[in-house]
Amino acid sequence: MQRNDWTRAEITALYRQPFMDLVFEAQRIHRQNFEQNRIQISTLLSIKTGKCPEDCKYCSQSAHYDSKLESEKRIAVEKVIKEAIEAKASGSSRFCMGAAWRNPHERDMPYVLQMVQEVKALGLETCMTLGMLNASQAERLKDAGLDYYNHNLDTSREYYQHIISTRTFDDRLDTLDHVRHAGLKVCSGGIVGLGESQNDRIGLLYELATLPIHPESVPINMLVPITGTPLENVEKLDVIEWIRTIATARILMPQSYIRLSAGRESLSDADQALAFMAGANSIFSGEKLLTTPNAGQGKDQALFHKLGLKAEQPKVNVRATAINAMAVS
Repeated sequence: MQRNDWTRAEITALYRQPFMDLVFEAQRIHRQNFEQNRIQISTLLSIKTGKCPEDCKYCSQSAHYDSKLESEKRIAVEKVIKEAIEAKASGSSRFCMGAAWRNPHERDMPYVLQMVQEVKALGLETCMTLGMLNASQAERLKDAGLDYYNHNLDTSREYYQHIISTRTFDDRLDTLDHVRHAGLKVCSGGIVGLGESQNDRIGLLYELATLPIHPESVPINMLVPITGTPLENVEKLDVIEWIRTIATARILMPQSYIRLSAGRESLSDADQALAFMAGANSIFSGEKLLTTPNAGQGKDQALFHKLGLKAEQPKVNVRATAINAMAVS
């Protein structure tokens, strides 16, 4: 049974229970809601890189910091489609496209709408992360065939001001509200290892689990410190705390995909196996996540073979989406 009325005290008790009990309960709930040993694989591509006006203290793409990242203008739709075809061939069922914008301008909308239509017609689930959206933009993305919109909360409401000042926590919730009302699926999670406290990790989970509808996809990122950003020297978070966050998310949001995202390339096979045991059932595959390193496809295939895991198959009807794309264009 899904609940949206969790209290902070209940979540705290779940998070802080003996570790083995927490992981055992998370795996039990996972098997009640998902096929065992199946992992959903996504690929993430940056369609516009760098010079973002936001000041997220963890991000190499922020124009506020000197991370030595080379900025790139919007890449051609044809290149995106080529990348999507390769992603599908390598086992991805969802193709995610991200742009370093505060929000998409109206001049950008024909570009992103065409991209959604053409990727969807390949038989892939589609996801975008473009910054803040208004209601009209969310509705047009839905009409074009977008399946998921990603907009992370990043951290707790209380700690948020220490990480970002150029948009508010409520701005993020407003975007999620527009996305949900447009009929899109929500992808929203956060980042651990930002220098936050355990109470802040609990606070992030509280915000996600008490949304009117749980996000269908919940990425749990581990900070990748970037040289030139304010968090470049932050102390690395204990992996057990990351696993606790994943396991608690699985219990709180039993029907959501819990995704291992940034930071996975620095973890051992045993760390990742424990994350899957704790209820994670989605990963980003490929050499890079927007601008940060990621475990490559070959490493993931070897890990899946070692653990007896298999990729979840796409649920998209290719013929239907191709017809839909022609109707929208």
